[in-house]
Amino acid sequence: MRAEIVRVGSSLFSRGLAHSTAGNISVRLDAAQGGGFLITPTDACLGHLDPDELAWVGEDGQQRAGARASKTLALHRRIYEAAPHARSVLHTHSTHLVALSLQGVWQAQDILPPITPYQVMKVGHVPHLAYRAPGDAAVADELGALIRRAERPLHAAMLERLGPVVWHHSPAQAMALLEELEETARLWLLCSPRPAPLDDTRIDELRQRFNALW
Repeated sequence: MRAEIVRVGSSLFSRGLAHSTAGNISVRLDAAQGGGFLITPTDACLGHLDPDELAWVGEDGQQRAGARASKTLALHRRIYEAAPHARSVLHTHSTHLVALSLQGVWQAQDILPPITPYQVMKVGHVPHLAYRAPGDAAVADELGALIRRAERPLHAAMLERLGPVVWHHSPAQAMALLEELEETARLWLLCSPRPAPLDDTRIDELRQRFNALW
């Protein structure tokens, strides 16, 4: 699992989806793996992670081993508490998504309208959380509450001026979701005039045929 976190971090960094020391990755461990979480260290570069320095943190948030855990640990823990299906959480400052947040998102409940089928199928709704300083525990509490009361399962949220946070069954699946979300933001920003959203009939078809998240 340490090697997989390093692989995903390197892939994100090499393709420009993560930069400098921005971003973090975590994985929830099962009992056979020792329990708790693995998370990237604070101010670590995702492109140059050392597997031995990944922070191992208990369910209670107490650090067991490794370098000091990311300052967004509280956010990761709240997501795991609120979304039992989540096994990996990934946060980056991806360029087009941050640009979208700076320019103005579609609406607070959904940063983008449903414009592509794979966005509807793989990403689903993405709420926008108002700006707070990096690592602020209030953001973690707000997102946890949003996940719990959502009508359809959430897999992503956007932190104003900071970037997306996504969660899924594995680091690879979380990375794929992030890629789809970033590409959708890029398409939206490139289009002038803006494309019309998919209508309810087409969205319902994607739900029926592909169990779309939207």
